[in-house]
Order: sequence, then structure tokens, then C-alpha cells
Amino acid sequence: MLTSFLLVNGAIIYGIAAGWSFLNTGADRSTMLHLSGTLEESYFPEVNWDLDQQEGRPMELQTLGELEQDYRNAWYVRSLGLLNNDRFGLDDYFTTDAREKLFQQLDLNIAAQITVKSTTLQHNPQLDFYSLDGKLVVLTDHNVQGYRQIFRDGSSIHEGRTQESFRVILLLEDGFWRIRQLVKIPHESHPDPTPSREFSLESNKGINYYPKGQPWGLFGEDFDPIRIETDFRTLAEAGFNSVRIFVPYEDFGNAQVPEVALGQLREVLELAQNQQLQVLVTLFDFYGNYDILDWTRTYRHAQTVVNALKDHPALLGWDLKNEPDLDFESRGKDNVLNWLRLLSENMRTWDPNHPLTIGWSSPEAAIHLKEEVDFISFHYYGEPEDLEARYRDLRKAAGNKPLVLEEFGKSSYSGFWNVFSGSEEKQAAYLEELQSFIKEEELSSYLWTLHDFDQVPNRVVGRLPWRKAYQRHFGILDTEGNPKAAFEIVTEK
Repeated sequence: MLTSFLLVNGAIIYGIAAGWSFLNTGADRSTMLHLSGTLEESYFPEVNWDLDQQEGRPMELQTLGELEQDYRNAWYVRSLGLLNNDRFGLDDYFTTDAREKLFQQLDLNIAAQITVKSTTLQHNPQLDFYSLDGKLVVLTDHNVQGYRQIFRDGSSIHEGRTQESFRVILLLEDGFWRIRQLVKIPHESHPDPTPSREFSLESNKGINYYPKGQPWGLFGEDFDPIRIETDFRTLAEAGFNSVRIFVPYEDFGNAQVPEVALGQLREVLELAQNQQLQVLVTLFDFYGNYDILDWTRTYRHAQTVVNALKDHPALLGWDLKNEPDLDFESRGKDNVLNWLRLLSENMRTWDPNHPLTIGWSSPEAAIHLKEEVDFISFHYYGEPEDLEARYRDLRKAAGNKPLVLEEFGKSSYSGFWNVFSGSEEKQAAYLEELQSFIKEEELSSYLWTLHDFDQVPNRVVGRLPWRKAYQRHFGILDTEGNPKAAFEIVTEK
């Protein structure tokens, strides 16, 4: 009897203590919202605080960080709710009154078969008031930049950039900041995006570069500055004055670029500068999502890389994406173009001093977004005799914009998979014809590429052996580092 009595009372006391601890420490957000573990990995809008107008209690730095995180999460959960017409998660980031208004909007959307896909890319909150008890915040979020698509019964009825301002009240409940009121207010007028700059491109003789032992993998654990330095010296001695390099989005940290990766990127530019080579940096290699809900991640990635390099003297300019037109069919042409268009506007804000381009896969594709870039880049691997007519059409459509042949080349592969029809001599003859056209037009160009490679990753051309074998032999140096016949052709001064 005594043992049972002690066990029962012990359980009661434990339950009271656990309840008291819960009430005093606040609920665990991870038990309240299953999405919370991924929110910080999914949504990265830029947030620029203005604390100069604050009244009331001074806000501690830690509290400001917690407020910002909960405020950002509230916007993301709101976007998910409008996208799915689902109330899930709204309880955690909005008070009862605020939720009721959101629920009404969701009910109206469901009745009208409306869904809204949206994101915000930049918030500019001005902290107006922080209460003495630390439980109430009033802020004004000026000119919130975003993008919105509205669908009715699955069909798009509206799409475009948004710029709105909001008066916001937040309450501290259960240890977390919840939005009590979110009211749209008139916002300040803003200037049109910076127009395309006039840019005089000197005759660049460049090459698309990967080290021999690291095809499509310049950075990472195998980063080899000694090998890169040797290659850059070879290029400079051969008469090249520029290199094009690629920053892979996934391998470079997605939205949160690690400092070690940025350090390697800076070192590449240092090595290039030592050989008087300029560097054209191509962003978002191997990226292919373009979904609006992913835009904050990609834009924070780009902003981080731009801020790290924009003052480097070896930086020639920015290529926003390699061959994005190849994603038109699978990802939707409008999705790809809208992502690029808004990215270009942000790039001009982050770095107003360096030119922008986009690496289109063909002369015909290069007319897209021609007003958003400073020079128009196209790739060409077709027959030499067809280039002039296709180039003339692009030249006419481009107006006064400079043109760059950003990729060109030919494989010397001679093996089973192409019936032994290739050769180093045919590669050299092909490049000689293109070089003649390049010189005649005084066209800046970037050859593909310096080295032949022993292996080509599957993600480049897939697993098919005939595609991989062909791709391995575009270099002007063979796998042993010896010059091929094409070397003398493309390095003539």
C-alpha cells in the first residue's frame, strides 16, 4: 500500500512539475509545427533593419534575431497557406485575430478556385516601438519586394513583381513572436530598375576553364591552386587574356555559401590576376529549379558570391546562368525568364560596376532578355559554314549590344562510338575556320576548353558512353598535357 501511495503521488507531482515547466518556458516550436525544422533552410529573403526610429525599450541583439526569424517564418508559412489553401502552421506564427482574417481569405480563394504562389525577396523593417515588458513590437516594413503568381482552376491569370509596405504588430506568446496585425499601407514610389549600361567589350581571347583532373569541379576538397596557377601561366603565354569559370550552385552551398568556398573562389581570381587574366564568372551551374518558392535561396546565394568578388580587379563580369534555354521545356520558359529577369535587376543593385550577360546555348536563343544584359553571349558547336548567317541575324536583333561567342569547340574523339570518324586534324581544321570568322568580326570569344579529360561526370551529359567519350576530347591539350594540332591554331597571336 505504501509503495503504491508513493508511486501515485510521485506521478502527480511529476505531472504538475512538467506542466509548470511548460507554462513557464514556452512550448517547443518543433512540436507545434512539423515544418519548423526546414523553414530556416527554405526561405532567405534579405532583411534590412532600421532601428533609428525606435521608441520604448531598447531591443537586445538576441531579441532582434529571434524577432526577425519568427517574422520571416510567418511570411513563409503565409505563402504556403495561400499556395495550398491550407491552414497548417498558421497557428504558430499568427495570433487568433490575425488567423481569422487569413482563414477568411483562404475560404474565399477555395470558393473561387484561386491559388496564389508568391515569395518575398527583400524586407526593410523599421522598428517603431518595443514595449517595456518586452512583449509587443510595432514595425513598418517598407517596400517589401516580391513576386506573385495567381491561378484560377490551375490556369495563370496574373503574374508579376510586387512592392508593398505594411504596418505590423507582433506579440510575444509562448516564447515566440506572432503577428497580431499585418495591414497594407501606401508605399513610397520607387525608381524603375537600373537601365542596361553601355559597355564597350574589348576583344577578349578567352577559354572556358577546368583543371585536367577536376572536370566540372574546380572547387571543393580537390581544389589545387598549384595546378590552376600552372594552367593560367600556360594560357597567358599562349596569348589568352581571359578565362570563364563556373560556380556550381549545389556544390557551392546553396543559399548558405561557406567561407571556405568563397576563399577558393577569391584565390582563383588572385591566380588569374597574377597572369593578367580577367575572369568571367558564371553563376548557378547545374541549377534547374526556378520555382518561385526557391527564389530567396538562389538570390541569397548570388548576393553572397557577388559581395565577395565585386571589388576584385580580376573580375570581368557576371554570367547569370549557363544555357538556361535548355530548361525551357522541362521548367517552363516563363519561369526561367522571370527568374533571370528579376535576378538581373538585383545583380545591378549588388554590383553596379560590372557587366552582366547570360550564356545562351545558340545564336537564336540569345535574343531573350537582350535588354537586361550588357553584352549578349551565345554558344556555337555547329557547322562553320552556317555560323555567318546565324550570326548576322543575331547581330541585327542585338542592336548596339556587344556580342560574345562564349563557347565554341569541337571534339577530337576518334573511337568506336563515332565510327572512328574524328581526329585531332579535323578538330584543328574546324577551329581554324571559326578562328578566321572570329578575327574577321573582331569577336570576343571563349574556347571550349584547355584540357582533354579522363572522365566526365554523369551529371554533365548523362551515362551514355558515346556522349561521355565525345565530351572528353574538346581540349587543345591531350590528357598527358601535350599540345594537340588545334593548339597552334587557337594560340596564334
